[in-house]
Amino acid sequence: MNPRMLPFAAAAIGALMIVAGSSLYVVNQAEQALVLRLGAHRATIKDPGLHFKVPFIEDVVRYDLRLLPLDPPAEEIILGDSKRIVVDTFARYRIEDPLKFYQTLKNETNARAQMSQVVSSAMRRVMGQVMLPSILSEERVRIMEDILKEVTERSAAYGISVVDVRVRRADLPEETSQSIYDRMKSERERQAKELRAQGFEWGQQIRARADREKTVILAEAERQANILRSQGDTESSRIFNEAYNRSATFYKFWRSLETYRSALSDNTSFVLSPTDKYLDTFSGRNR
Repeated sequence: MNPRMLPFAAAAIGALMIVAGSSLYVVNQAEQALVLRLGAHRATIKDPGLHFKVPFIEDVVRYDLRLLPLDPPAEEIILGDSKRIVVDTFARYRIEDPLKFYQTLKNETNARAQMSQVVSSAMRRVMGQVMLPSILSEERVRIMEDILKEVTERSAAYGISVVDVRVRRADLPEETSQSIYDRMKSERERQAKELRAQGFEWGQQIRARADREKTVILAEAERQANILRSQGDTESSRIFNEAYNRSATFYKFWRSLETYRSALSDNTSFVLSPTDKYLDTFSGRNR
């Protein structure tokens, strides 16, 4: 080859390589692509692999084929009973029709903004017809199904298929929560005062009833004791009289011994004369 032709050959090879590089493109397993010829749709590629396009005339726009997350900011919603709650939602969607998606939204940034509005609108419309207790009950499943249905229907116009919409968290607004907390606190304090007053009243009634029963029981016990003492004294007198009637001498002797036992029990010393009447029992003078 003529040495003068080498630069031209190298340039031609480079041009061919550039054309070949511009003509070939790869779509991987997680992608789908649109082939646009001068801005007009020519083909939709969903099969992974190596593909061909006309260089400099056709462009390739790639979109994710996987599930895409949507996490719109939490927002305040007015319910059907005029209660306000702050709802934090999330959604998962997929680009089902890339051509429609391209024609309406162009890219995923616009899609996230538009889908956030769709989810917010559906959430407000559905929850604006329900009461707060419904969200906290089993009816919540039906509410979320209604929201998902509306979001799915509206998203179809953008070539998007919505897989799921969920409420991550639903809280009362901070000022409302504080107001409810203060109201609950005052209500509990009021109930506590009522219970304390009621308990004090019950305590007084119980103490009064116990004192009354105590007085009755003591009076009855005293009456029974007096009766028993009287019966005991009567029986004692009867026994003493019966014993005296059986043997008066022995009774006097026994009474004398009892007197000596009582007088001498504390080791008391007595100074007595032999003729003292106190010693008649020992001297035999009382026989």
